[in-house]
Amino acid sequence: MCRWISVLALWLAAPVAASEEYRAQIRAYVSEARQANLALRGAGQAVRGAEADLAAAEARWRPTVSLSARYSRAEGGRVEELPVGDLVNPAYSALNELLAAQGQPPRFGAIPNQTLAFLREREQDSRLSLTQPLYAPAIGAGRAAAAAGVVAAGAVEDALATTLERDVEVAYLRWLQAREALAIVEASRELLLENLRVNRVLEANGKLTRDQVLRAEAEVLAIEQEALTAGNAISQARSLFNTLLNRPLDAGITAAAMPDPDEEVQRRLGALADADAADLTPLAGQARAELTAFDGRVRAAQAGVVAERAARQPTLAFALDAGIQGEDYGFGSGTNYAVASLVLDWRLADFGQTRGAIDSAAARLEQERLAREDLAERIALEVRLAADGLKTARASLATAAARQVAAAEGFRIAARKRDVGAIPQVEYLDARTTLTAAELNLNLTRFAVLVRLAELQAALGRVGDREL
Repeated sequence: MCRWISVLALWLAAPVAASEEYRAQIRAYVSEARQANLALRGAGQAVRGAEADLAAAEARWRPTVSLSARYSRAEGGRVEELPVGDLVNPAYSALNELLAAQGQPPRFGAIPNQTLAFLREREQDSRLSLTQPLYAPAIGAGRAAAAAGVVAAGAVEDALATTLERDVEVAYLRWLQAREALAIVEASRELLLENLRVNRVLEANGKLTRDQVLRAEAEVLAIEQEALTAGNAISQARSLFNTLLNRPLDAGITAAAMPDPDEEVQRRLGALADADAADLTPLAGQARAELTAFDGRVRAAQAGVVAERAARQPTLAFALDAGIQGEDYGFGSGTNYAVASLVLDWRLADFGQTRGAIDSAAARLEQERLAREDLAERIALEVRLAADGLKTARASLATAAARQVAAAEGFRIAARKRDVGAIPQVEYLDARTTLTAAELNLNLTRFAVLVRLAELQAALGRVGDREL
């Protein structure tokens, strides 16, 4: 009794162990792909760039300090003549004459006229300038647009992660499916080779005619051709899988035990396993990262409209300049200076430039809104197709299993009849071909359920943990 209980416990635990092994392997490969995939790494850089743009937009509210220095040498330019000598010299002459009449020497010399140059021959101006925006609506709009850009970039990265997660699992399933198909074909090939050997012996003993041996040879050649096709499918699936992980195309892949398809659907979807597409579509509308990305783009476009409208509003800033001026460098009275200013800038008329910019920004906003609506419709279609595909695959699974059981039993009976010579060789080969086709169909259907499951979960917009 204890032995039978142990066997039953192992039999019940086998599907759970296979599921956990499969999920652990997929998680490991997804984690590797997230770190190595070039497209996802590029999306991560886009997020960091958007965050840097946001930091720059926020910094525009802070003051800016700049240093400027200018040293000039001038020659020529505008000059003004000052007739100082013509005005003063007659008076000096009269005073000198009075002094001479008194017996004193003259004291006042002649003064020449003066020339005043508006350009200094040598001049320097060095200053520190501080500017602080006080009122600038365009800065706030730019900050809102940058914040929306961060959201959009992060959502694009999440969407790529979801797509990568799906593609990795589907490529892994395709590889496992190709391996199973090759194993089925190889098993059939061994039986057909044994059948060919027996037929050749019977022909040598005069028990069979040559045509039956040729038919057996043709069946072996056909199955060998199928084996070549299956081997090529394995190579292609391996190359695609390794490309997603940014590995060498011929890198090895660890095979995991395949979980029971129906149980995997129930475990990963739970109550949603039998839900209609109409019930699943709202879930995708809430979870799909692509829609979140478009929401961010719409908000950025709205901020762009606000920024263009802000060009019609005045801006106010505080400015402070402090430095030194003069012919030589130095500090002190007559050299140091400081200027504090309130700067108002208000564009009163631009004759249609701002209106055109606003209309262009509004058109971009409407374009983003329409694109989001189109994406929502395409996501609804994607969910419907994925849900219908999973439902059809699950419904086909029982039929494919029953077909394989019937074909296996038919081949067993045909083999026994052949052994006693009760059926012709062609019927035996037909039974074997039917069994191989049924086994390949069952293998295809089982993996199709898991592939459709991965596609549906991606259509519903999950990222990270594979549980809903």
